[in-house]
Amino acid sequence: MNRPPNISRRPRIALTTYSVKPRGGVVHTLELAEALRAQDVDVTVVAMGDPGTRFFREVDAPVRIIEAPAWGNTLEERVFSWIDTMTSGLNAMRNDFDIVHSQDCISARAAARVRDAGAPFHLVRTVHHVDDFTTQALIDCQRNAILEPDRVLVVSRLWQERLRVEYGVEAGVVTNGVRAERFARPVPRWRREEIRRRLGVGNRFLFLTVGGIEPRKGSKHLIDALARLKATRTNAPALAVIGGHSFQDYREYREQALGSLSGLGLEMGNDLLLLGTVPEGEMSDWFGTADAFVFPSVNEGWGLVILEAASARLPVVASDIPVFHEFLTHDVDALLTEVGNPDSLAAGMARLLDEPNTAHRLADHGPALAARYPWSATAEQHLAVYRDILGVWGATTGRTTAVRT
Repeated sequence: MNRPPNISRRPRIALTTYSVKPRGGVVHTLELAEALRAQDVDVTVVAMGDPGTRFFREVDAPVRIIEAPAWGNTLEERVFSWIDTMTSGLNAMRNDFDIVHSQDCISARAAARVRDAGAPFHLVRTVHHVDDFTTQALIDCQRNAILEPDRVLVVSRLWQERLRVEYGVEAGVVTNGVRAERFARPVPRWRREEIRRRLGVGNRFLFLTVGGIEPRKGSKHLIDALARLKATRTNAPALAVIGGHSFQDYREYREQALGSLSGLGLEMGNDLLLLGTVPEGEMSDWFGTADAFVFPSVNEGWGLVILEAASARLPVVASDIPVFHEFLTHDVDALLTEVGNPDSLAAGMARLLDEPNTAHRLADHGPALAARYPWSATAEQHLAVYRDILGVWGATTGRTTAVRT
């Protein structure tokens, strides 16, 4: 491998991501880029997208879009064609950056190929979570995307330990963040009433969740819990679901989940409201319109959207997966329910319906929770990593894989 050069000028950082859609890792990429730029870092976002496309929101940082290939029929076809295309795009930028920081396995594999072909940059990878792939080709691809980078980061201690045990990789922890002021702004009463009229929920208690209908979000458990609440109440709550874009194909899971509605006594468009991807400028309105946020994930890297809900003073019901315990205390920051258990989830949701004082207490505590995780602090943590890497480059005769934890 070529030795990266000593840096005597302001280092150039690329943050790479596989998409321009509003998924957690993409949101992290854009927020980090803007927070770094606010600290006078030369940072560029590199992403895959359709010709002429833009990110789901305006980005206060330079952006380069690599034209995405045709959408393959299978997940394997999509992953490997996108890696090939990303490799070509990054190769054209091989001398433009001193650090390439990838936020997903597609862009990490591509960047590793370009680096190994002699490009003079150092490769950093943030592992937000590890997917449960079922084919050996994708399992190997994901594993290589963890082993190949020069430095690996995670956003939680849980994933730090998992990478150590399962992959033999020592990863450094950098926290996630939230732009609290964006979600904290009050929603005018007329706007709230307008949205509720559009949904047809009137004065019913409205739960909100973000992430679409997919296995990792525990969607079937949430639908089962909603049915339990409806079966025991004359004025049952409604559930609004935002999101749904995914690189993976969850059509079978989605069809099974939605196909169960009638048998559970639930009605699409009345009890369950699928909103899809909403304009980014309206997200704070949706948070301000809902009465509570529910997030029964079975696998997360962190749970950024919980901090967004907390910023909006929404009481939160979530699953008790270990990663949530790293920043949430049960009955203080959120109601944590047994993962994968619809009865436990329904009981937690029912507390917000039946105990107004509990809902108000959790809502009032939300801003304090969010205030602990500003993106400026996340940017400082990344700057420390980048400075350490540049120092290593100046002091060694070759590339190092040492990682500080």
